[in-house]
Amino acid sequence: MMSTRQQLQKTLELIKLERQADLEYYRQKVLLRSLNQRTQDGTTWYPVRLKRDYIGTGERLIIEVERTGRHEQPHAFQSGKSVSVFSNSAGKPERDHIGGVVNYVRDDNMVITLNAEELPEWIEDGLLGVDVMFEEMTYREMEFALKEVIKAEDNRVAELREMLLGDARAKRDSDYVRNSVTVAGLNDRQQQALDRIDGMDVAFIHGPPGTGKTTTLVQAIVRTVGVEKQVLVCAPSNAAVDLLTDKLSEQNISVVRIGHPARVTEQTLSKTLDARIAEHPHYQELRTLRKKMEQVRSAAFKYKREFGYQERQQRKMLMQESKALKADADLLEFYIVNDLLQNTQAICCTLVGSSHAVLRGKKFRTVFIDEAGQALEPACWVPILRSHRVVLAGDHQQLPPTIKSNEAAKQGLAQTLFEKGMTRQPHTTTMLTVQYRMHEAIMKFSSAYFYRDELVADDSVKHTLLRPNQSPVEFIDTAGCGYTEAQDKETLSRFNEEEARLLLRQVEALVEEIGTDVWLDQGITMGIITPYRAQVDYFQKLAEASAILEPLHRLVAINTVDAFQGQERDVIAISFVRSNDKSEVGFLGDIRRTNVAMTRARKKLIMIGDSATLGAHPFYLELIEYVQAGGFYKSAFEIIY
Repeated sequence: MMSTRQQLQKTLELIKLERQADLEYYRQKVLLRSLNQRTQDGTTWYPVRLKRDYIGTGERLIIEVERTGRHEQPHAFQSGKSVSVFSNSAGKPERDHIGGVVNYVRDDNMVITLNAEELPEWIEDGLLGVDVMFEEMTYREMEFALKEVIKAEDNRVAELREMLLGDARAKRDSDYVRNSVTVAGLNDRQQQALDRIDGMDVAFIHGPPGTGKTTTLVQAIVRTVGVEKQVLVCAPSNAAVDLLTDKLSEQNISVVRIGHPARVTEQTLSKTLDARIAEHPHYQELRTLRKKMEQVRSAAFKYKREFGYQERQQRKMLMQESKALKADADLLEFYIVNDLLQNTQAICCTLVGSSHAVLRGKKFRTVFIDEAGQALEPACWVPILRSHRVVLAGDHQQLPPTIKSNEAAKQGLAQTLFEKGMTRQPHTTTMLTVQYRMHEAIMKFSSAYFYRDELVADDSVKHTLLRPNQSPVEFIDTAGCGYTEAQDKETLSRFNEEEARLLLRQVEALVEEIGTDVWLDQGITMGIITPYRAQVDYFQKLAEASAILEPLHRLVAINTVDAFQGQERDVIAISFVRSNDKSEVGFLGDIRRTNVAMTRARKKLIMIGDSATLGAHPFYLELIEYVQAGGFYKSAFEIIY
């Protein structure tokens, strides 16, 4: 059996493998392709037109650009992505460029926060474009954290390493002032999770779908803040961090959100460090210093290279004055930031974001890590390095971390620290069992297959249907119909047009059965989910052409499984796509994705697939047996004829 250091050394090699795979993907998709190819692939927007520029939160320079021409293909740009804005105006491809971060993308418009204090002159020359950039810093921070944990000896990091990866047993701090107050609104298992966390070296909250994991975690943070005064709160994604930030604010916890404002939702923007600095009593003084510094610096640069002794002395004096003003401004900003952080109860950031310069040298009693079932192990060690104890919350039976290297995933990178730690410290692990989202029949299969049949539907949702006497689950079997899957030649993604059309007809029939007016009045929500991007694109075309779905377009979302993680809808319709003579299920073999897809539904779950193909996999065979036993199964022939 490998020692903890050997395990971490292997993880370090795997993250290097992942970095190579990610970089190679970037090289193939961006660096080695022509401007025209990149534009076609969606890794570049070109040409774009500068619509406007303005100063945003934290005195940051923001531009809005618009893509010109017709573009129907998907693109790689999304909120939080690092990008490079370039100009082709001199005829030399990407001659001038400047880095930035995407705030948001909507249709053909993109808003970008630039990594600069003023607009470059070339931006007015036209022929502008935007490239996706490779996220180098993330890998650098993960590798640094792993090396620090490997070499740790006779300190707290070494102790946590042995508890999370080795045989050391987690204990409760005997000096910890426990808070045994029962929190109103929590069930017995949620309350048990809070009690187990108090003063424990490491603790785990296992939250299956709909069991109130976030609610429990927020209450655990509130309770811990009451004893420790300040905690670090992390998650792998910006969206998860923003959710926690907002939930903690609702509990009257003072929060600072660390991270680039472009990566934060509009609702959370007021809680960012930049926004909080702007609200500080000394901010105006800081702004005055910075403005004066810029004026002096500009005056110095007015002197050209060829000038006399007096001009040279004048320029030198102005540059010295500018440096002195900058030093004063930096010192004042340092004071403001430290003042804010010292008086904040919860500091929230992404896992890698916890390496931010403003947190360097800062130690926390406790770090809380949410969505730990989706977090790469190396990323988790980044905040753990600055903490005395750690609480992880998540569900390893839902979506795993995103990994580009199949080899790294096979060799163990896909196994999370959450999963490893839970198996070593079962006495500090609490699985939440009462779910508040879905009808009992929707829940039952996942509960039996993934959660030892321990989930219980709360009375508030147990028998809730869209309308009385309606079946909560439907499985439509296309076996024998000849609905064969196809593959997109460019993206290699799968699609199944006949299956998509049949599912859409079922969805339309459901809307007509309920009635459009009732659907709109009650605000019934629907998600159409499929694991394959090509099938998503086809569904979107069908939905746009549907006169029945058109009035409900704000209530209907069509996307991949990954996009629905953490969300829920009244109705979920799933297209499994795969239908072939070899009984290959491919991507569907990651059954955790299917678990996520099925458990998004509150009142109605519709599934369509080919049992002859799916049934070759033991999970789908059990699913088909479940729907048959429950009376939820029907052959597509019953609908077609």
